[in-house]
Amino acid sequence: MADRIADCADLLADLRGSGRQLQYLPIDLRPRTEDEAYQIQLALHERLSTAGHGARVGWKIGCTTKVMQEFLNIPAPCAGGIFERGLWQSPASYDFEALRKPGVECEIAVRLARGVPISGAPFDQTSITPYVGSVMAAMEVIEERFFDFHDEAVDAPTLIADDFFHLGAVLGQAVPATEALDLASLGGQTWIADQSMGTGLGADVMGHPYAALAWLANHLAQYDIGLAAEDVVLTGSIVTTKYPTAPSRAVTEIADLGRAVCNFA
Repeated sequence: MADRIADCADLLADLRGSGRQLQYLPIDLRPRTEDEAYQIQLALHERLSTAGHGARVGWKIGCTTKVMQEFLNIPAPCAGGIFERGLWQSPASYDFEALRKPGVECEIAVRLARGVPISGAPFDQTSITPYVGSVMAAMEVIEERFFDFHDEAVDAPTLIADDFFHLGAVLGQAVPATEALDLASLGGQTWIADQSMGTGLGADVMGHPYAALAWLANHLAQYDIGLAAEDVVLTGSIVTTKYPTAPSRAVTEIADLGRAVCNFA
């Protein structure tokens, strides 16, 4: 199995930088379980870090909201890595024509004030809260590296292995966690080319974004990984993925937190 994991990670690392799309992973490399998918993902992270993407500086959580679970037909949260090269302080800028069907997601992000010890697992919303240093409006920029994620051959383990569409994270102005309002009550909205594309609430994220953070800490502990001080975590999109169809300006906004902006030129 070790050879399959390494070979699949090699293929996905090449895919990340190639600009091409796949129909699906070769059947002999396709992860058979979610655990195997996460092993491939971690091997992929090692390759990305040595291929110019920089250090892993945080994590994204996918499918934490009902709207995204229905959109992707995946009933449970999934995790992926964020890398230094893809982390932006708003505004971000991407070459629209160079991307493979880019999309944007409206999220609440957190930055950790200190590391989360593996020994503390399992965490819940209450016990994870003291580790959060700041919160912010954020945008995840994604691209579809597979032609059709609804193809039954592009299943959840495949998407997990490939970091679940992740391309970049755009952060708005940080607000100290001690000053942040009740995140569950905050509304969010996505705009593309000055047109509102959808809305949602912080409570849509597993009841509260910190509940998603606790899920991530518990998930990573299974792989002997602890969240680190200064890690950024995207807690999940409260609006379904929205796709610019031409060069344009995308904005995600969280009430009382601010906004994140990405210019697709």
